[in-house]
Amino acid sequence: MSPTARVLTALLGGAALGIVLTGVQPALARDMAGVAQPIGDLWLNALQMTVVPLVVALVVLGVASTSDAAVSGRTARRAILVFLVLLCAAATFAAIYAPFQLSLLPRDPELIASLRAAIGTPPATDAAATGFAQRLVTIIPSNVIAAAAQSAMLPLVVCALLFGFALTRVEPRRRAQAIDLFQTLKDTTVTIVGWVLWAAPLGVFALAFSVCVKAGFSVLSALGWYILAMCTLYLVVTLGLYIVAVLAGRQRLRQFAAGILPAQVIAVSTQSSLATLPAMVESAQNRLGCSPAVTALVLPMAVSLFRITSPVQYIGVSCFIAWIYGVDLTTSQLAVGAALAVVISLGSVGLPGQVSLLAMNMPVVQAMGLPIAPLGLMLAVETIPDAFATLGNVTGDLAATTVVARS
Repeated sequence: MSPTARVLTALLGGAALGIVLTGVQPALARDMAGVAQPIGDLWLNALQMTVVPLVVALVVLGVASTSDAAVSGRTARRAILVFLVLLCAAATFAAIYAPFQLSLLPRDPELIASLRAAIGTPPATDAAATGFAQRLVTIIPSNVIAAAAQSAMLPLVVCALLFGFALTRVEPRRRAQAIDLFQTLKDTTVTIVGWVLWAAPLGVFALAFSVCVKAGFSVLSALGWYILAMCTLYLVVTLGLYIVAVLAGRQRLRQFAAGILPAQVIAVSTQSSLATLPAMVESAQNRLGCSPAVTALVLPMAVSLFRITSPVQYIGVSCFIAWIYGVDLTTSQLAVGAALAVVISLGSVGLPGQVSLLAMNMPVVQAMGLPIAPLGLMLAVETIPDAFATLGNVTGDLAATTVVARS
């Protein structure tokens, strides 16, 4: 049985046991939920333990990778600029569209109340601070160690960005040593995350059981809304990339749609942008008319540096958690989440899907002042949205290539 199937089975098993036992023996169900809840919390704490070192390492490595790619020529610099513009546009769109889309869904007040009781009330964070001046001051940490200890992700990421940019000014030998250190930190932390994810069935079972005992069957209906919301968000972004290819890449709509279809089919079936790279190269050169020189440079860079659905996912997941808790996100919270999502997405490419879902969403969710507990349940149903996310990433890679080729 695949890891995804094991986690999904644990989710359904925990939910079914919680619902049935609550109907038959409510007192026993509550007692068992009191035992299961700490197990689920322990699993989430183990994941949260890895977030700070992983995010710092990924941001520094992302700056280093972008800097290395930029020095390889004018075409590479133009490609990086296109990637950054598209990432910012995707994050901004998600911050505007996701709350609007979720506002159209029915929200059960009883579900909100039961989820608050089952998982807890969202804690206040730096993103929820009142006053523009206060929010602005917290961007630069006076004590980076204290920021890390408090999980204040935005100032921590800003510090990591400054460190990464400063590292590009260090003499090459010492810079290479520092990059190797952060690469080792990243690889080690991902290994620990892999160990924690090995125990995901137990953690998800405990979370699903305890939440369903307190919140009932409506938790599963909420996860169904999550799948629908994320798939719709990915599809809308994917359709927007056709417009980018037509307007900025000077492609004919029918030619672009037909040209990228073979790569899209492989993307959905494999759920891997890297596995789709040969098909993308063939589509770009033979179907879209991009020059071999541009294609050979831009598409491998795109697979290595560019994942357009990453900031969309981070914002969409955070907005959905706010929706199920009945939290109305402010403009400043959405702006903080969007900025953080763009920066983190530069370093998230190449991470396994489950690692990326949990470890990379946690900083954005925390920065927006929301609880991370629902992420454990979302992990179990991520397979379907992930196929649409890969579809969007491959479409984004090819659209970006047409824009660079045109210029």
